[in-house]
Amino acid sequence: MQNKPTYGIQSVDHALRLAAVLQQEGPLRVSDAAERLGVARSTAHRLLAMLVYRDFAEQDEDRRYVAGPVLRRPAAPEPVADLRRAALPHLHELTGQTDETTNLLVVVDDQARFVASVECDQVLRVGDRGGRVLPAHLASGGRAVLATRDEDEVRALYAGADSPVADVEALLRDLRRTRRQGFALNDQRTETGVTAIGTAIPTPTVPGAISLSMPTARYRRARLTEWAGLLGDTARRIARDL
Repeated sequence: MQNKPTYGIQSVDHALRLAAVLQQEGPLRVSDAAERLGVARSTAHRLLAMLVYRDFAEQDEDRRYVAGPVLRRPAAPEPVADLRRAALPHLHELTGQTDETTNLLVVVDDQARFVASVECDQVLRVGDRGGRVLPAHLASGGRAVLATRDEDEVRALYAGADSPVADVEALLRDLRRTRRQGFALNDQRTETGVTAIGTAIPTPTVPGAISLSMPTARYRRARLTEWAGLLGDTARRIARDL
């Protein structure tokens, strides 16, 4: 289970967070970056200047900072910033209800990209996942989004000799089960010691999902229905606010 290092270097953390935002959400002004990090404008400007120097960022014609050559992978859907703003209050509420870490993610191609996390206060907890990328067919939120797609689309996504999915038909069976029950479970598929439950956000604007992540030692199957119900209610409220 990956948590924030005890002796983390704050300036490095800030720079990495800005890089993730540029890649996943799009252009930033200095004032936007300062607000997101909770730092002075001068500090944000220095961080962005270093990202430009290392080709992680560049400036467009409006003097906004955008993802540079190093970060140019398939772009996340444009409304991701709106989704994040709508989701964060609900993630905070869900974390308060469950006392576990909650996450917002979007699916781009075959990747699940974490856009935001709200950590719980427990000493043993799953840390902030913001900026991480996991295979969509393994991550709970990723599978929840894939379950909303046409099966032929999923087959095409994982066709080819280099596909990370060895048995696409088995994946489709799993996605049908996910569709019926309304959530997906990731029990240590992506990280030893971490269990997550994910639900798709029912909106056509962006392929997003929310997930509840916890140390596997605290996961209880008897509470799965309760957790899934809270996730479903939260996902519907986020869709309504969008």
